[in-house]
Amino acid sequence: MPVTVVRFNLVEPGATPASLAARYRAALEMAAYADEHGITTVQTEEHHGVDNNWLPSPFAFAGAVFGATRRIAVTVSAVIGPLHDPLRLAEDIAVLDLLSGGRLVTVAGIGYRPEEYAQFDVDWKRRGRLQDELLETVLKAWTGEEFEYRGRTVRVTPRPFTEPHPLLLVGGSSRAAARRAARLGLPFFPSAHLPELEAYYKERLVEYGTEGWTMMPAAETPLLHLAEDPDRAWAAYGEHFLHEARTYASWQSGDIRSAVKSAATSVDELRAEGVYRILTPEQCVEQGLDSLVLHPLAGGMPVDEGWRSLRLLCEDVLPRLGG
Repeated sequence: MPVTVVRFNLVEPGATPASLAARYRAALEMAAYADEHGITTVQTEEHHGVDNNWLPSPFAFAGAVFGATRRIAVTVSAVIGPLHDPLRLAEDIAVLDLLSGGRLVTVAGIGYRPEEYAQFDVDWKRRGRLQDELLETVLKAWTGEEFEYRGRTVRVTPRPFTEPHPLLLVGGSSRAAARRAARLGLPFFPSAHLPELEAYYKERLVEYGTEGWTMMPAAETPLLHLAEDPDRAWAAYGEHFLHEARTYASWQSGDIRSAVKSAATSVDELRAEGVYRILTPEQCVEQGLDSLVLHPLAGGMPVDEGWRSLRLLCEDVLPRLGG
């Protein structure tokens, strides 16, 4: 049985408050339905100041998901660490860990958009040092003991549910991120299938005398949508996928690498590329992927179409896979 993920970033270009509220409610209802049908994980993420309303508050959304579900995990992949106050983040994650009984997974990255740092008046050039401080601080905070922080003695309560602390991974595609994870003895979440970076991380674990592991995307990690007629679905909804793909690609520069980065400039190119895939249930089963990442509301997808895709996964695909 592959790992099954339902991804939500709540993108909706040109949304009104009413339509966006309806999309958020639909996402919660979808999460509850996914939970009832054995989906493993809800995945979400953090971005700020995006015209298409990309979700800026993943922990608030995660809390709502936990309130609507009983078993499903929520992975925040990723939180932009330097934009958060370390003590407040430690508190927020601890409370969510208690509320959910340990179902929160946090991947901490440093982001790749200077505009987001400018919005919060955070120095882009100090992002590495700020990330180090954040990770070191939350780990100390979760012990429940007093410690020195910025020249004063502090103690953070409540302590989390999970021992020794909530699941926290360091994300990224750079050697600096791998070193940071190894130095702190934290798991490493490469942003793409990067075996050479995984090997570098393991070497640094030996160097620092720490223990850790990697949660690396598979060589193929397409974003899926299910439909009885993929040709019709591409014709009707391809622009939604393209909008999201183009938005995300516009943020990537330099040596940033991502498992879901697209170079497509048209719907036809996007379909041929394979980063986004619209499949029949039969095709989905035949892929034989280790993980199935459904993106039912991609790029402002109509909610009704998102529900059709999710139901096909839960009621047609999963039973064939033994779930």
